[in-house]
Amino acid sequence: MNRTKAPKTHKTGAISFISPEKIALNKTTPLYWMSDVSNETARIDVYFDAGLRKAKNSIASMTSSMLLSGTSQKNSTEIHNQLDDLGAFFDIGLSHEGVMVSLFALKRNISEAYHVLLDAIINASFPESEFQEVKAEKIQNFKININRVAVIAQRAFQKQLYYGTEYAMLSDESDLQKVERQELLDFHKTNYVNGIFKIAIVGALEEKKIQQICDVSKTHCIEQALEFKSDFRNKSGVIHVEKIDALQTAIRIGKTLFNKKHEDFLDVSILNTILGDYFGSRLMKNIREDKGYTYGIGSIISESGGSGYLLIGSEVGKEHLQPTLDEIKKEMLLLCNEKIGNDELGLVKNHLLGQMLKISDGPYAMMDLFLSVESYGLRSDFYNSYIQRIHDIDAKTILRMANSYLNWSDMSVISAG
Repeated sequence: MNRTKAPKTHKTGAISFISPEKIALNKTTPLYWMSDVSNETARIDVYFDAGLRKAKNSIASMTSSMLLSGTSQKNSTEIHNQLDDLGAFFDIGLSHEGVMVSLFALKRNISEAYHVLLDAIINASFPESEFQEVKAEKIQNFKININRVAVIAQRAFQKQLYYGTEYAMLSDESDLQKVERQELLDFHKTNYVNGIFKIAIVGALEEKKIQQICDVSKTHCIEQALEFKSDFRNKSGVIHVEKIDALQTAIRIGKTLFNKKHEDFLDVSILNTILGDYFGSRLMKNIREDKGYTYGIGSIISESGGSGYLLIGSEVGKEHLQPTLDEIKKEMLLLCNEKIGNDELGLVKNHLLGQMLKISDGPYAMMDLFLSVESYGLRSDFYNSYIQRIHDIDAKTILRMANSYLNWSDMSVISAG
């Protein structure tokens, strides 16, 4: 090999995405199965319609934390020991839209482990002793976290982002203090016992194992299709939350946008990458590398069931707050007023194409990509459309997108410190 010559590069073309098999558990609840796995591992994700939008944050959060706290037949230790004996472990994620419980194990044990997990969730009894422990832990964690400027800024940003809607409602210490065990039991009965709205399985399981999982799950599925709120509109303006003893100041800037169903989503995603979504972005080069105001700054587009939003986040020394805000505004204005150069646009395109190859490697990644679009009624060919759009987009389109979606006057600008 002649290492003095770089290897030839090739244009990234379409990727052969693998879609999972779909099994209907009832008229509204699908089970997706990706069976093309070459190793012995497996994963099951089960989704419950029990997100923060369904009740007070304190109740939804505490319920999700106690899903495996015990049933009338088994205590928490027995449940965890059964899962340990099967070599299984789990993770629970809570969002506004729902709760995702992920189970990981070898494929020969995943079905049995799922039976243990689902039984623990569906028949959770929320023992009083466990309830008091979790409640005390939640209160203590809140007392600690509420003093962090990042948490203060994020809470204030959420209030402005979802202004005037139930999504803007946040729990405080008094809400946690007031939670009663019966409220968890009621919330669980309403939103978990018949609350499964989707299951995803990755693993080369036998069909009879899949059927067993279907049989034990189908009686606990929702009967009506999910509906998500979509008419959000952030309240623009500048808010500073003072924290006298803070050395750092947290910054959160953003606005209401949209999710993958919107016609401009692909173009705005590319625009966002230029602004702040990779290490060579304009925000990183300016505010970290040139000015030295922060160790890190970035922007993301986050999505929900019916909407989405742009968020720019960082933490800076309190003396650098206003200069940082000025530089962020400057970078937005530059994108609105000047066409991006060919070299920079080419770099961003290569980065995005490389990331696309990276995140689509293997059946687990393929399932995650599929689930990311399935939620919006889209198919995996969305990603090949994205690849083609990366190749096709030009500086004129970037300029037009910036003028449509990066107006400083539309932003909710939050700082805490």
